[in-house]
Amino acid sequence: MYVITGGAGFLGSALLWQLNCMNIEDIVVVDNLARSDKWRNLVKRRYVDYLHRDQFLDLVKRDALPWEVSAVVHLGACSATTEKDADFLMENNFHYSRDLCRYALDKGARFINASSAATYGDGSLGFSDDENLVPHLRPLNMYGYSKQLFDLWLLREGLQSEVVSLKFFNVYGPNEYHKGDMQSVAAKAHRQIRKEGSLNLFKSDRADMADGEQRRDFVYVKDCTALMAWLLERNDVCGIHNVGTGTARSFNELAMSVFGALELPCRINYVDMPDTLKGRYQHFTQAAMDWLDRVDCPLTFTSLEEGIADYVCGYLEMDDAYL
Repeated sequence: MYVITGGAGFLGSALLWQLNCMNIEDIVVVDNLARSDKWRNLVKRRYVDYLHRDQFLDLVKRDALPWEVSAVVHLGACSATTEKDADFLMENNFHYSRDLCRYALDKGARFINASSAATYGDGSLGFSDDENLVPHLRPLNMYGYSKQLFDLWLLREGLQSEVVSLKFFNVYGPNEYHKGDMQSVAAKAHRQIRKEGSLNLFKSDRADMADGEQRRDFVYVKDCTALMAWLLERNDVCGIHNVGTGTARSFNELAMSVFGALELPCRINYVDMPDTLKGRYQHFTQAAMDWLDRVDCPLTFTSLEEGIADYVCGYLEMDDAYL
């Protein structure tokens, strides 16, 4: 049995789609649906059962899960980079992850964890996933710090050689619609362009960077799920690793890709960056992805233009935009 925590969320439901495409449905979904629209991500999916995150953790702590678990893919966390409740993030993102990792290892189950590129902070130390760099990273927000704490715990306990912790960069794609302000720029861009015919991007607050030329490693969610599915079959591949395309692209290029997919002229307005983001904004991210060659991974990543075209034309423009 596979367990996907955060299985109704963005990455989790996309992984559920990936596994269903591989005719795998012996899956337990763990999440906190509450009053959100995350349930819509599950409508077309096949799985054995759903458990609330608290009920699941209780069963784990009592060693009372009714299934033999072969793998836990832990994608459940608060992913809001603006979350201010540090105690909540400590409990939800760090302690929960640590307890679940211990359980999986005790049971001999594969454990894959979602870390984040937010751990890299302002990027001044680069974006190498060399484990020797991890203790020196300084995240810019509490979300990034909560993810950093788990990676540090792995290193302290010497467990990085037994599990996988994946530093996801800027993921975009279908099933992110419940995330509100935390949706990708691609999703927000499509919505604004369809409504107003133009797109707002942040002005640059750096003299050496033109407006809209802030650059990120945008990675399509389908590439992320293909990699996780591959890792579920390769128990020998462990460590703290990046997940990105390895190429930084500007927000201007992303905007042009969305306009191009819609076959509309490109109209961009540059607006001031909110005070809440100043000093905590990543102007550049680019995943070092050489680890894939070292483990002979055959997967390749979708270009920004191809990913945006698939997302816009295959989902955002459709009546049913879900995987």
